[in-house]
Amino acid sequence: MIHELRTYTLVPGGVRDYLRIYNECGRALQTRTLGQLVALMTPESGDINQLVFHWAFDSLDERARRRAALMADPAFAEFRKQVRHLLVRQESRLLSAA
Repeated sequence: MIHELRTYTLVPGGVRDYLRIYNECGRALQTRTLGQLVALMTPESGDINQLVFHWAFDSLDERARRRAALMADPAFAEFRKQVRHLLVRQESRLLSAA
């Protein structure tokens, strides 16, 4: 099992707007394509202008296949255009069980 933590740092005040657009236009498509969204979290300390997505995949190959399908989807490209102005930084960490 591979876990991915994708952290999106947003402009100040951008979390609310990102989540609204995500829930309207991106969430169903993303979870249908990527599979298991373990959690969607916001920090309680540190940089609070962030969203942390926790995804789980059976393997690195599965992750690569699913992410490629998502990036090829025109509807997801449209969602990305709608939120791009809110993003400051994106970070991805891949983790495996110890």
